[in-house]
Amino acid sequence: MTTKVEYFEDVTLMITHYNRSKSLERLLSELKKANCTFKDIVVSDDSSTKEHLDYIKTLQANYNFTLVSGPTNKGLGNNLNKGQNAISTPFTLYIQEDFIPLNNFSTNLRNGYSLLKENEEFDMVRFYAYEKYPYLKPVKNGFSEMLFKWYYPGLNKFAFYSDHPHLKRNTFEQKFGRYLEGTSGDKTEFTMMMSFIKNGGKAFFFDEHKSVLEQVNSSTEPSTMHRNMWRNSDNFFITHLRTAYRYINCYSSLYLKRI
Repeated sequence: MTTKVEYFEDVTLMITHYNRSKSLERLLSELKKANCTFKDIVVSDDSSTKEHLDYIKTLQANYNFTLVSGPTNKGLGNNLNKGQNAISTPFTLYIQEDFIPLNNFSTNLRNGYSLLKENEEFDMVRFYAYEKYPYLKPVKNGFSEMLFKWYYPGLNKFAFYSDHPHLKRNTFEQKFGRYLEGTSGDKTEFTMMMSFIKNGGKAFFFDEHKSVLEQVNSSTEPSTMHRNMWRNSDNFFITHLRTAYRYINCYSSLYLKRI
């Protein structure tokens, strides 16, 4: 029995990469096994070493992707921006190189894609998150609408946008701006998160958010994203200072806008 290949004719897969060419190969291989193909694939590389770049070039024969790189490492924001510059399709599926698709990936991607096609006022579909978004309104096929109001309790409501795997429209940049460059990955993501909220972004969220893709970091190619001590410490006093800081920062970024 032949498994149907899901072809997304107006979607480009964009993969960000930095010094993890084996992880990139694993992702491309698993997507092929998942019978999922796209109009184009763009690998946006953040100036990896010659060893990794040479290996990536050998992968192009098997996976037929466009490689976008640069002479110097300029961080997450620049890597996202230059990758998006190379895309002309109406939709972009963004996945970092350290993810792999799980069972029913193509079916869930098709369902999420259909939601965006049916609901033109929505900007993106999110397929992965560290934690489930706290305020969701069920829609269909396991997807929910993400809801944000400034008065909802808790800090997790601000995680309305994430640079984890998602499908977005090509109008995303026009509506929410370019990714902030020349700063840490944390600040790049936070800035886009606040822009998404302030500019009335709308998104769907897959309820079983860890059943579509899995993040896998091997000992030979560990994560290249380093969080600082302030962000990750479990120290009681640092935790409470961090919480107070985040509340002030989030609300000041919103200018107390009533959304």
